[in-house]
Amino acid sequence: IHAEGYPAAEMKHGPIALIDENMPVIVIAPQQNHYDKVVSNIQEIKARSGKIIALVSKGDEQVKNLADHIIEMPNSTEALTSIIATIPLQLLSYHVAVLRGTNVDQPRNLAKSVTVE
Repeated sequence: IHAEGYPAAEMKHGPIALIDENMPVIVIAPQQNHYDKVVSNIQEIKARSGKIIALVSKGDEQVKNLADHIIEMPNSTEALTSIIATIPLQLLSYHVAVLRGTNVDQPRNLAKSVTVE
């Protein structure tokens, strides 16, 4: 699975061209700074039939009505939101890997230590 993170403001500078009905998009959309821009991006994704999985602030009805799936996060300070969002994203990655039959305990091409010559 190819995955890249983009700031909300960069959506229209390339990633939007990849979105169609086969493209799931994970959106982190807390009701904080840049919320309106993120909602606008979600509307653009929906217009292109992209599948939207949104991490939202608890009680967010606006994004809930736009997204295909939501994961609610507790309301927090902006500084802590990225840490809180990491937990469901890691769990999502784990479960996708398990469903694909990937050995999550021994990823290929990964060494526990690096030897510098």
